[in-house]
Amino acid sequence: MARNLDMTALRSFVAVADSGGVTKAAGFLNLTQSAVSMQLKRLEESLNVSLLNRSARTIALTPAGEQLVSYARRMLALNDEVYGKLTAVEYEGEVTLGVPHDIIYPVIPGVLQRFAAAYPRVKVHLVSSFTNGLLDEFSRGQMDLILTTEDGVQKRGETMASIPLLWVGAPNGQAWKRRPLRLAHEQRCSFRKFAQRQLDDAGIPWEMAVDNDNSRAVEATVSADLAVHTMLQGTEPRYVEPINHGGTLPSLLAMNVNMYMSDQSVGPVLRDLGDMIRNAYRKAPVTVMA
Repeated sequence: MARNLDMTALRSFVAVADSGGVTKAAGFLNLTQSAVSMQLKRLEESLNVSLLNRSARTIALTPAGEQLVSYARRMLALNDEVYGKLTAVEYEGEVTLGVPHDIIYPVIPGVLQRFAAAYPRVKVHLVSSFTNGLLDEFSRGQMDLILTTEDGVQKRGETMASIPLLWVGAPNGQAWKRRPLRLAHEQRCSFRKFAQRQLDDAGIPWEMAVDNDNSRAVEATVSADLAVHTMLQGTEPRYVEPINHGGTLPSLLAMNVNMYMSDQSVGPVLRDLGDMIRNAYRKAPVTVMA
């Protein structure tokens, strides 16, 4: 049968250990000496051990007391953290986070999970769109924080990572060998014009196999080996694979994953969300840090 330790008694115990006596601890806790002594006695009885050596002039910890005080400090710190997070009025509200759909995985789900645990009263409105659209909404004050994929970084932006852009196609596909090279990109995809420009510079003719913003149409066309696509390394789904073209296709540069945070809504909650994203990208195996 599980038994619970009394947090109030643990707080008194730590106060006595830190101050070296019941009198000072009682003053610190704004309690009477008898109340503190009673809590200590109750704690010792619940654990069936002696925590304090009362024979000396000053109270000293027994070996069991030295062991408990380390646990008690951590338990009280966690207790205070949870209580503060769940009761603080400033941690209520909503945050609007914009992320391009192709970089939601693998980083963002873990970030959202950690953020929800830290701020259970804050609602995160996740918007998945293309970089240009997110930048436009951010400039109009409709987003609190956005991530983008760009070949540079704009004012107020912070680069989280630089990730290689790859040519991808169907597994064991042949579409990359055909000319004109057929491309499948959404109209608003930030990689579309970049890929077209690289092909033009290399003198490789191309045509669009998909000319709309339907991501499912892009997926179906590429997986059927009717066209090629460009994606950031590590974001490829199972139905495609990087093309081993041996230099037949032009090299693609790395793209930046940038973060932009609103000046209007910045506060401890938004700063913490930004820190969680930074830390996640530092640990992400698919990224090459800028």
